[in-house]
Amino acid sequence: MPKETRRNRARERSRETHPLRLRRVLTVLVVLGVVLGGGLGFAWWRLEGNIDRVSLGDALGEEDRPQKAEGPLNILLVGSDTREGQDLPGDTLTSGARSDTTLLAHLSADRERVTVVSIPRDSMVPMPPSCDLDTTKDLWRVQQVNSAFSMGGPACLVATLEADTGLFVDHVAIVDFSGFREMVDALGGVPVCTPVDIDDPKARLRLSAGRHTLDGTQALGWVRARYTLGDGSDLGRIERQQQFLASVVQEATRTSLLLRPDRLFGFLDAATQSLTTDEDLGLGQMKDIAQSVKDVGVDNVALVTVPVETYPADPNRVQWSAAAETLWQTLREDRSVTESEDAGEPTPQPSPTPLTVSPDDITVTVVNATGVDGLAAAAARALRVQGFARVTTSSVADRPDGVVVAHGPGAEEEARTVAAAFPDSGVEEDPTLGDHIRVTIGAGAASVVEVPNRLGSEPLPRSRVSAPPPSTTIKARTADEDICS
Repeated sequence: MPKETRRNRARERSRETHPLRLRRVLTVLVVLGVVLGGGLGFAWWRLEGNIDRVSLGDALGEEDRPQKAEGPLNILLVGSDTREGQDLPGDTLTSGARSDTTLLAHLSADRERVTVVSIPRDSMVPMPPSCDLDTTKDLWRVQQVNSAFSMGGPACLVATLEADTGLFVDHVAIVDFSGFREMVDALGGVPVCTPVDIDDPKARLRLSAGRHTLDGTQALGWVRARYTLGDGSDLGRIERQQQFLASVVQEATRTSLLLRPDRLFGFLDAATQSLTTDEDLGLGQMKDIAQSVKDVGVDNVALVTVPVETYPADPNRVQWSAAAETLWQTLREDRSVTESEDAGEPTPQPSPTPLTVSPDDITVTVVNATGVDGLAAAAARALRVQGFARVTTSSVADRPDGVVVAHGPGAEEEARTVAAAFPDSGVEEDPTLGDHIRVTIGAGAASVVEVPNRLGSEPLPRSRVSAPPPSTTIKARTADEDICS
């Protein structure tokens, strides 16, 4: 066949089939559009279907509960070792489920701050015996907080925490650690930092000191490692978990996770498959909550641990300290746990009336009640430089807050001169004291300052030691801090 004839026939076939190819392309585009549009619905249906539900019964009773259309929001987050029993009708978590990690997330009313509180699982707190929620509170027994979940599920844990903190829990989300690995892998790994080598067979984790990007299996070991790190307490483990949460927040904000639908869906799919929530917390509510805090910067995400002290009846357990009530009150009043005035260097406090007793006429005993070695000696040196010639030191086992200047009967003026050297100190009379002044230095005490009627001009020596923070101080880190800090 001549070449020209073949070219003519090819052109004719092209003209004949062009409309067919165009229709095919349009059909594919239409189908693709339908599939993509329906894919969102399918994805939503799949993610919603992944989530298990648990009934809290009367734990979230409406009596005295504020309306939540506006205002702060408290979400209880529980890391559970198992989901046994969650496929039963009328679902409640039953025996075999343990709350390995308990967090309370507080979203401020203006949605400009998020505070995540870690509750040590070894905390001894009052709770209803056998998790009988009808038991009056005067009959509650002190028990380990994580036993509430294993005995009575989230309803018992909610009732316990609401009674012990004075905060209302609005929603509950329980994450099974079985899906934790997939969530981390979907993020592409999470960076962590360890100052020491880690070799923990129980956690199946081996790391050299320094920065590492952990995959899902390693990350699970990281947040669970306990017995071969530090003192083996739950507090050290919580610190690593908070570092991990901060790293996740940082990674989620600086990576392209939200711009990659495949990665985002993979993360959400893994997360929802290991998630159980209360009946009112569905995917739609989660989306609304996420949308409400989308503008919260990492510097406004605070991570804090409930302040604790040794439980007297069992040194292997802890109880909430006085600072815990400060924390709960701060959240009840919807205030920031990180806002504090920068004290800077202490400055002399002017006396309302002139000081009438010279420092060299006063005998002072400085008592160290902080447990910090050398604190009383440092204060004594700063007093002697100013003319307080008769200064002695001692220590006591009690651990009060602040500074108290005590005096005997008739020594009020001497006490005023001494108190001028200790900012924000309190003055009280002690009938047992003779002609000397006793200064008790407790937690939160500021360094000695110059008194208005000091003797000499030699500058005050700089102290190498300082008092620990007061027992009511809340220690918090923000999610933007360096993970190695």
